[in-house]
Amino acid sequence: MSAHFRIAIASFHIECVSFLPVPSTLADFEDVALRGDEIITQLRGTNTVIGGFVDICEAEDMAMLPIVHTALGAVGPATDDAVLHYATEIAEGVRQAADTLDGVLLFLHGACWAPSYPDPEKFILDRVRAALGPDKPLMVALDYHANLDADSLASVNAAFAYRKSPHTDTGETGRRAARCMVRTLRGEISPVWAIAKPGVLVPSIFSATALRPLADIIEDAASIEASSPAYTDITVMAGFSYADAHNTGFSVLCVTDADAPRAQTVADGLSARIHDHRQALYRPLPVYQVDEAIDHVLARLTQAPANGKPYVLLEHADRMNDSTYLLDALLKRGAGTIRIGVPYLWDAAAAQQASDAGAGNTVQLQLGGHSSDKAGPTLAVTARVLWAGPKQYRVSGTYMQGMPVDLGMTALLDIDGISVSVVSAFAFAVDGDAFTIFGQRPEDFDILVLRSKTHFRAFYEPLAAEILIVDTPDYGLAELRQLPYRHVDMQRNFPFTEPA
Repeated sequence: MSAHFRIAIASFHIECVSFLPVPSTLADFEDVALRGDEIITQLRGTNTVIGGFVDICEAEDMAMLPIVHTALGAVGPATDDAVLHYATEIAEGVRQAADTLDGVLLFLHGACWAPSYPDPEKFILDRVRAALGPDKPLMVALDYHANLDADSLASVNAAFAYRKSPHTDTGETGRRAARCMVRTLRGEISPVWAIAKPGVLVPSIFSATALRPLADIIEDAASIEASSPAYTDITVMAGFSYADAHNTGFSVLCVTDADAPRAQTVADGLSARIHDHRQALYRPLPVYQVDEAIDHVLARLTQAPANGKPYVLLEHADRMNDSTYLLDALLKRGAGTIRIGVPYLWDAAAAQQASDAGAGNTVQLQLGGHSSDKAGPTLAVTARVLWAGPKQYRVSGTYMQGMPVDLGMTALLDIDGISVSVVSAFAFAVDGDAFTIFGQRPEDFDILVLRSKTHFRAFYEPLAAEILIVDTPDYGLAELRQLPYRHVDMQRNFPFTEPA
């Protein structure tokens, strides 16, 4: 057992769409922040990185110093003061306890973006290393969509990231990092790492790890790891193409036991394969325009009813859950007898207005399209309020299972026969919870409009009759070359002229 070890735990997690005009402020982070023992009690047993840290620390009887945990998901750029605040809070917490600490486990995303910080994660890691001192292990768990390079990780002994998208292995990622910490402290291994970057960007919608040829490369990485006689941990990371940074894009990360040359060889080999398949990775599935997708689904429904197998229209370019392109088009077509569900449209003002009106009443709303000039038209609608009030729950699906969710003031609306849930807090509908919390079932609809990128696939691929990727002009579009990049090397990352 490891009762004599004491580990600090902290996290600062945000995936930033740097092009969005509305920043993620310190107040936004503070709204969801946990500190001290509340981190352990809230996240113990959840399929989260922190939950994974706790699993191993408690199993190994290691004492924990929980400092702060805050996570916002995929939203606008972080403000400079938010980055500085949490870097300082985490580093100061480590510094004050440094004499009693044996190591630090951090959870960062890897795709934070802030105006004055070219690499926010590096800034945080370097601050923590300075507070901890040079000789104690510092390890970090990261998102599969992290944008990293060797400089980002210069201060850490080892780094780990999710291997799956949908991210159903978040808890296991935390456990991988914590197991490495335990073995390091026991003197069983001396971890070193290497990273390689192939110079490849893909739209998030095509970063799902079951899509080929990406799945083949990831399977090869797993085979190399499994066949290695010594400790080896490999992660292929797709990066996050909507954070415009100098290190945006794919990375391959390999951790070994005191064998840096081998780690670099493994990372370089897998990176070369990604580069060789860059065109196929960029566009492995067809992309539809709004009317084209609706025509396709309506034609299918004319031929045969859905019968519990809804068609999913994926408005994937929506980054803030308030795009209205598909809802607008469907309202103009008229629902008729077709059952349409649009979950988790983000509009706090509309949710409050609906709540003020009360269930059973009708209310006039200006709905959606608020987050940017590319989020679609704000819709003037007449809505019947089916349910309204504050809504909280814990995730039942495999992605972030057990994680507490607070939607704030929430309303379930009927708008000309279309069921629309409106929330005050940003949340993606990635599993059945978005319907069951209102007493609905997703399989009772003919068409579902979702805004996820890959996480929805774990639940909806087995359920859906068909999934159509619908491109709209929002800031998460499938044709990356239309984005106003300033820091991404366009010539290096987009050497081809047409999508595959």
